[in-house]
Amino acid sequence: MDIELAQAVEGLRDELLAAAVAGAGSQIAFAVGPIELEFAVELKADAKAKAGFKAWVVTADVEAGVSRGRTHKVKLTLTPKHPDGGDVLIAGPPVRAGRCVRSP
Repeated sequence: MDIELAQAVEGLRDELLAAAVAGAGSQIAFAVGPIELEFAVELKADAKAKAGFKAWVVTADVEAGVSRGRTHKVKLTLTPKHPDGGDVLIAGPPVRAGRCVRSP
């Protein structure tokens, strides 16, 4: 199965948004910090792409059959932010009364 690098990043963004929505209203929230992603990619010519090529993520089962000369390692560090520049918060499950531990 071919997946574009942009689709892989989009999938991660969708998962983070789903986690944020699922945790809305919770008493505990986690700020999402930098996320490091590393992919093995294969560059393929694409007449429609502005740069003339697209990066396709190579899965482990496909990587074995692709020559090492055609794959490249790409490492991305992403720091998710809201459009207003604020941190993305992922909230945990609601905490029952008497169970919440607060910092002094």
